[in-house]
Amino acid sequence: MTPIFHLAFPIGDVAIAKQYYVDGLGCTLGRESKQSVILGLQGHQLVGHVSSAETEPQQGIYPRHFGLVFETEVEWEALRDRASSHKLLFYQQPKHRFPGELLEHRTFFLQDPFGNLLEFKFYLHSEAILGAQEFLRIGE
Repeated sequence: MTPIFHLAFPIGDVAIAKQYYVDGLGCTLGRESKQSVILGLQGHQLVGHVSSAETEPQQGIYPRHFGLVFETEVEWEALRDRASSHKLLFYQQPKHRFPGELLEHRTFFLQDPFGNLLEFKFYLHSEAILGAQEFLRIGE
């Protein structure tokens, strides 16, 4: 089995997390308790843990967000359309970054009900995902 990515993050309520991530985003549902829920995001494991600690809302997309890089633009568009049809909150609307460059990609950010930011991307040139070290630009 190829290793899968695991990410734990804070949520405020298991039922609300399930509604957002399963019904809205299309994650699969794993185990759950009163304090935690396991979610499958395209084969990767997310675990939402109920936390009463107040987290300071981010001012912008940095430093913290998580998400997926899609292999095809069709997959990226399908999730964009699903998010829109389920009326998920777009933190940043879909946009086209660095057109005409090796780093060219499509991206959008969602904000879950607990303030967590999620980014979803598609790179036109796959070598830009983990390569292209000659470019110093990362992000905005």
